[in-house]
Amino acid sequence: MRKNILNIVMSFIMSVVLLFPLITYAEEPLHVSFHETKQTEIKLLDPDQRFKRYTFSSGYDFSYPDAVRGIYVTGPSVGGEQFQSLLNLVDNTDLNAMVIDIKDDFGYLTFTPEKDSPFKNIGSNYIKDPEQLMKTLEEKEIYPIARIVVFKDTYLAKKRPDLSFLDGEKVWVNRREEAFVNPYEKEVWEYNIEIAKLAAEMGFKEIQFDYVRFPEGFETRDELLKYSLGDYKNSEKDSVQRRVDAVTDFVQHAKKELAYYDVDVSVDIFGYAATIPETPGIGQNFSKISENVDVISSMIYPSHWGNNFFGIPVPDKEPYRLVSEYAKVENNVLAKLKNPPISRPWIQDFSATWLYNGSKPFYYGKEEVEAQIKALKENGINEFLLWNAANTYTKNVNYLVK
Repeated sequence: MRKNILNIVMSFIMSVVLLFPLITYAEEPLHVSFHETKQTEIKLLDPDQRFKRYTFSSGYDFSYPDAVRGIYVTGPSVGGEQFQSLLNLVDNTDLNAMVIDIKDDFGYLTFTPEKDSPFKNIGSNYIKDPEQLMKTLEEKEIYPIARIVVFKDTYLAKKRPDLSFLDGEKVWVNRREEAFVNPYEKEVWEYNIEIAKLAAEMGFKEIQFDYVRFPEGFETRDELLKYSLGDYKNSEKDSVQRRVDAVTDFVQHAKKELAYYDVDVSVDIFGYAATIPETPGIGQNFSKISENVDVISSMIYPSHWGNNFFGIPVPDKEPYRLVSEYAKVENNVLAKLKNPPISRPWIQDFSATWLYNGSKPFYYGKEEVEAQIKALKENGINEFLLWNAANTYTKNVNYLVK
């Protein structure tokens, strides 16, 4: 009798032992791709959770700054003599971050991927040594953000017209001869997300998606161009809402796919998108995109607003007032969200001389840049990014101006 009881007890103990690893490490299936080959670490999702998951580790040590204050840097700048001066600018001021092009405005990578990479045809040699770049940024404590241009992609549009918009038999291009790919096509989604994973593997701590939208003015040509609706072909929503769904769904899907890499996800968005329920043509709904990102970066350059917007006769000439009026609107929109993202607007560090048609241009310098930062801070927005397409930034700016 005692032997039978002992056998029962031992069987029970063994069953618990065998089951224990399943209970302790049960988790959702991991997304597996050819990228997931590097070192991993175990990380608790939440202190109250007993379940664990794996997250990617690049091996670099970057900490989130007190508040991101960054500049835009192109691939050619990284690969050229200008990069040292940009490093010095950040190193010797209160700037602390760089937004670096990884996939540029034409659809090309700014580095050369591995020989067996599906992206080898779009690689370039601007960033000659990605590992050395990341080591330099780590050493100087510069927070690295990878900019990836998504739906403006002339290379992919010309290579795969079926993923673009056709005007007759040709790929449609805008006035600048730029082509876009189709946000309805999930093959385009995955193409860009896989590139984002490459950037995460390089060591970038944030993936910033730009041109997450349809072409400007699309509402005037949506019935003139030929293109696929993809999985949205059976949608009963009108064309505006259908475009909003496609853009929002991409952002949501990208954030989910990048969760394994432990990176923040940010999106660049037109500033005026915060002032209306949704943009009619390009598919950007400020609130819906904001609900699916860690950081929202509105492009609020004073030069990009029409005359008399916010009651300002020429917004380019009144940077403080323009940014202040915008910030009030954005704060009101974000306050209504359950989990609002960090606000980190793009501000203007360039002179929009083309606006003045022969009359005396209004030039931006120290005073104008500081005015924008001051307006943001007065409205509780402490992070910002400086845009200058040539990466030539104003000297002697006080980036902590109050």
